Amino acid sequence: MISSTYLPILECTRGAIAESVHYGAFAMVDSHNNLIAAHGDPQAITFLRSAAKPLQALPFIENNGHTHWGLSKKEIAIICASHGGTDKHAATIESIQVKINVSEDDLHCGTHPPLDAETAYSLRVNGETPTPKRHNCSGKHTGMLAFARLMNLPIADYINSEHPIQKQILLAFSRMCGIDPEAVTLGTDGCSVPNFAIPLQNAALGFARLCDSHDLPIKRAAACKTITNAMTAHPEMVAGPGRFDTHLMEVAEGKIVSKVGAEGYLCLGIMPDALITGSPGIGIAIKIADGDLKSRARPAVALEILHQLGALTKSQMEALSSFGPSYPIKNWRKLIVGEVRPLVKLN
Repeated sequence: MISSTYLPILECTRGAIAESVHYGAFAMVDSHNNLIAAHGDPQAITFLRSAAKPLQALPFIENNGHTHWGLSKKEIAIICASHGGTDKHAATIESIQVKINVSEDDLHCGTHPPLDAETAYSLRVNGETPTPKRHNCSGKHTGMLAFARLMNLPIADYINSEHPIQKQILLAFSRMCGIDPEAVTLGTDGCSVPNFAIPLQNAALGFARLCDSHDLPIKRAAACKTITNAMTAHPEMVAGPGRFDTHLMEVAEGKIVSKVGAEGYLCLGIMPDALITGSPGIGIAIKIADGDLKSRARPAVALEILHQLGALTKSQMEALSSFGPSYPIKNWRKLIVGEVRPLVKLN
């Protein structure tokens, strides 16, 4: 599978030797579904995991749920988030839950320590146990509860793949990605809701169309703009301190949407006119084969792709240099002993 689907995509050197190699694949398409570039197999089928969240939010926004419940841009952004569980994130989740008349007891995402290390430490030293509102997917789940409330549907089983809101989410997701719903492989995500496995090229198309909705129905196009505007206006809600999604969207100043997913997934959307006047929206779906548990491959590969595209200025690349595309490896004495560098060449 490695040799046919995934290619070397990032290496870590020690001296003149490549000491370790990450394998991966990506697909880049425009909003007309033209394949612009690929590395590995663009038809590789894999789960988007949390990278699907902006697309999962679409039917709720398309049905004007955000206006019905009076949600702010910040609250819309956290519905699309894998947030760090900071106090600001928890307060934003609570704000939505008050508006829709649910509590965190209604969340079926489970619990885990906050992804934000400082917040996790603070909870430990204060003897506090993490609750569902700190879960990185609590925004998505609260958005699903808001959707169920909007449609006057039961909320007890909102995570069930047969629940009407989950069926609407699957339909919206599949149409955005240009694939039949029956062709989407379903799995259960870490937070217990349905998740989707599709080819990388289709996932990239979904993000290209999210950013460039020229061929979508009016309501769906408006929903796409609402979501991308919220995410780029409040990137601190989408991830949090020290996280790549947040920093990239802050630095890109509205030109790029970024959403990471577990097990080595990352989707990027580039806005129309961001490269040159008249350039279409572009979507990029990246998968690191080994799961990229330390998150060193995805940011570096993404920045190399964006650099070769000319999507970021020199100063913007410098502002993101701690993430890549290349950076030195230092030992415990802070001596430079090697380098992390992507192995990507756009055709």
